[in-house]
Formats: sequence, structure tokens, C-alpha cells
Amino acid sequence: MADIDTNIKEETVTGASDKPMKYKKRRRTAKEWIASVSFLSPSFIGAVVFFVAPFGVVIYYSLINNIIGREFVGLQNFKNVLTNSAFQQAAKNTATFSLISVPLAIILSLVMALVLEQNIPMRSQFRTFFLSPLMVPVASVVLIWQVLFDYHGVVNEALVFCGGDPIDWFKSSQAQIVVMILFLWKNLGYNMILFMSALAAIPKDVLEVSYIDGANSWRQFWYIKFRYITPTIFFVGIMSLINSFKVFREVYLLTGDYPYDSLYMLQHFMNNTFKSLDYQKLSAAAIIMCLVMIVVIGGLFIAENKIGKDVEG
Repeated sequence: MADIDTNIKEETVTGASDKPMKYKKRRRTAKEWIASVSFLSPSFIGAVVFFVAPFGVVIYYSLINNIIGREFVGLQNFKNVLTNSAFQQAAKNTATFSLISVPLAIILSLVMALVLEQNIPMRSQFRTFFLSPLMVPVASVVLIWQVLFDYHGVVNEALVFCGGDPIDWFKSSQAQIVVMILFLWKNLGYNMILFMSALAAIPKDVLEVSYIDGANSWRQFWYIKFRYITPTIFFVGIMSLINSFKVFREVYLLTGDYPYDSLYMLQHFMNNTFKSLDYQKLSAAAIIMCLVMIVVIGGLFIAENKIGKDVEG
């Protein structure tokens, strides 16, 4: 009986002491939650005001006939955009440009990083040279390209000197190639630095063990380096894809509102539609572009996760 009374007293004391502890933990948790909400609320409010709410307005505009009548028309604006010849031309040019320039940006910058990883003469000078385009303003880059590829520019003078005929580069089938060269020249340096950082993070002992086992440079790259830099490859791909959509700045400064057919990009279509105050068509086109980007970037993330699991395995 004495033992039972003692146990009951101990349980009573323990239960009494647990209540203040649980209360203190709850108060601490509540304070932490309030502090977290206080720190996050400015960013959350800013995201709602400047991103979520405007996108909601864009969705609303894409579903009505005009901002005066405000009659609901469903998906009619989307059908009008998709059947518009200017939009089709712009989408085709943008897709062609991205499908060619983005893989080139990844491959060439990776090759440059692998070359500069070696102990070659003037390695630091080459790094500075490839990074120099990042310090040049867009207007200056456009001026350089105009001097090079104008009808009376340096490239045509060289062609005439070699016995060829001058080409109006910005009004020919080669116009998109000229812009691709500009895009690559502007972005390769940044991508190269990202790849060099990823290569430098590879454990040296893994490479040394593979070298001792007789692995050559190609096997080291494919079975070790490539697996470690896979996340960087996908990141560079996403950044290059985004930058390929931003090439409109250079094209606009080079050719204006209505360039040659092969240089008419989606941003030209959006800009010209905005100037004509056709908000319904503009909103529908913006949503279509957003959905396409979500699908493409989502596919890249899915591929990265699968390859990453394969590497971890």
C-alpha cells in the first residue's frame, strides 16, 4: 500500500510539473510562429500585390471581349491568338531560336570550362576575355553588331575583298544566325563561370582514384564529372532559355518594331499588341507563353530529378 501511495504521489507531482512545461512550449511555439509570419509578411504581401493580383487581372482580361463591355467569351481570345498569323510566325521564330541557341550555349560554355580547367598558358586572360561581354551595355553591343553586320559593315567589306557579294544580314535568311552569334557572345562567359565552379567542386580524390584505375579523360568526364555537374547543366539550361526570350532587346534596337520575318519574336508580337491596346489578345498570348514555359521548365526539373536519382544510386 505504501508503494502504491508513493507512485500516485510521484505521478501527481510529475503531471503537475508537466503542465507548465507544455504551456511554456506552446507559448514559445506561438511566439516563433508570430515572428515567422512577421518576417515573411512583407515578401508575401509584395508577391500578392505585384505578381498574383496582376496575373489574376491578366486572366480576367483574357476571358472577356473588351474592358468596356466585359462580356464573358470563354476561350475565344485564346483561339484568336493561336490562329493569328503574326503570333504563329513569332512563336515559330522564338522556338527555332531557343532550340538552337540554348543547346549551343550549354555545350560551348561547358567545353570552354573544361579547356580553361587545364593548365594552359594565359588562362586568367582568357577568363577575363570571355567575361568581358557581361560588362558591356546592351546599346554598345548593338552598336558593335551594326558596325560588323551592316550592309556596308566590316563583314561585307571582308566578303567583297575575298571576291564575294555583300549580304544585307538583317534582312536575309541569315538574320537569325547573326542574333544567335550575339546571344552566344553575350552569355557564354557567365555560363562558363558556373561550369568552372561546378567542376572545381568535384572531389579530387574521386578523380585520382579513377586515374589510378586507368580511366582516361573521356571516361572521367562521362562517368564522374558529368554526373557531378548535372544540376549545373540544368540550371544553365533554364537560365539560357530565359535569356533567349530576352534577346528581344537586342533585336529591337537592331531592327525596330517590325523586323525581317525570321527575326519577328514573341516579344515583338506582345509589344505591338500592347501598342494597339488589344489587352484581350495580349493577355491570352501572355498566358499561353506562361503555360509553355511552365511545361518546359517542369520537364527539365523532372529530367533533372530522374538523372539525379540515377547518380545517387
